[in-house]
Amino acid sequence: MRLEAMAVRIPPVEGHPNRVPFEGVLTVVNQPSDKAPSGARGHRVMLTRAAAEKALASLLGMAVDYRPGWDGHDTRRKIGLITEANLIGNRITVSGYLYARDFPEAAEAIRAHAPEALGMSYELADARVENMSDEIWKLTRVTFTGAAILLREKAAYRATSFRMTKEKPARAAVAAR
Repeated sequence: MRLEAMAVRIPPVEGHPNRVPFEGVLTVVNQPSDKAPSGARGHRVMLTRAAAEKALASLLGMAVDYRPGWDGHDTRRKIGLITEANLIGNRITVSGYLYARDFPEAAEAIRAHAPEALGMSYELADARVENMSDEIWKLTRVTFTGAAILLREKAAYRATSFRMTKEKPARAAVAAR
């Protein structure tokens, strides 16, 4: 197993009303998407491990958003912050905080969904595709610009997940290779 990890240390504040932790599987690498993501012109995509490793740090400090109906992205509905990103095996996992007091309707809707119902989707800029005429676009370079919480069935990758969690004890930032 290979692990790449990066984190921004945010000290815990017991009972903070606006900072509810989350964790999720954002995507998988070296595996074609189950369906075409938005912006891929109908093509399924495959994020290469090399591209994911180089872009992992670009996830830190990026926002998570949602769209009412949980069926896509809305970059103007930013409801949280990614503070940690890991590449474990073929999965990119993320964690951070949702602003639950600022967005109570979103937090309640997340709590109301079955634990396995929600997934995630990444948002990109500066993506490079190895061969635009391929049926499956191989992404060889990306910059992550955020992530969306959505129904797993609406995600390009069905192996994604999202859930709110309990506060974790503080730990040092990790940069392992």
